[in-house]
Amino acid sequence: MLAYIKGTLEMKMTGYIVIDVGGLGYKVFMSEAGIEKVGNIGESVKVHTYYKVREDDISIYGFNTLEELKMFELLIGVSGVGAKTALTMLAVCTPSEFALAVISEDVKALTGIPGIGAKSAQRIILELKDKITKEQQIQSMNEKVNSQSKTKEEKEDKLQVAIENNAKVAEAMAALQVLGYNKKEIEKVFAKLDKKELSTEELIKKGLSMLGI
Repeated sequence: MLAYIKGTLEMKMTGYIVIDVGGLGYKVFMSEAGIEKVGNIGESVKVHTYYKVREDDISIYGFNTLEELKMFELLIGVSGVGAKTALTMLAVCTPSEFALAVISEDVKALTGIPGIGAKSAQRIILELKDKITKEQQIQSMNEKVNSQSKTKEEKEDKLQVAIENNAKVAEAMAALQVLGYNKKEIEKVFAKLDKKELSTEELIKKGLSMLGI
């Protein structure tokens, strides 16, 4: 409902900020790290938002970047992970670090986040990796159905093989899929990158910036 809020930053409090938009003060919940980065009192700011509506609760959650918003939406979609826990994770873990932890099944990295135990970490990894698997199955079926354009598909297949032969690149691609990006879009972006000297996390960050965040 609300894609973003842009206005004057009126207040910075513990756990939330207030943005004035045309005389209306919007209370926006954010991570502590997000609050620090959002700007100074009196400045014009813009935050991407998630609008939560429940029978007993209407809340707005704010994020400095779209990748943070995507991470939040992914997390609250996992069984047993609420908005407060998701904000806590955003305060101590960047989206690229989070995606890499999921893909590499690094339970230790996730349990280092306050409020995340071993079972929660395993559930996050399992559910988000399962989403990637389902997306890949759907794309595979679509490719078989749309096999008329041989020349174009042969080029795309060669590109895909060249990319996925590199384990580091394949891992970064999977991490970007965790954050909600389409595999074909990622392949096109990675085809333009000089990938030799980049680490997996650097590839994720480069990919995010080139995907328009």
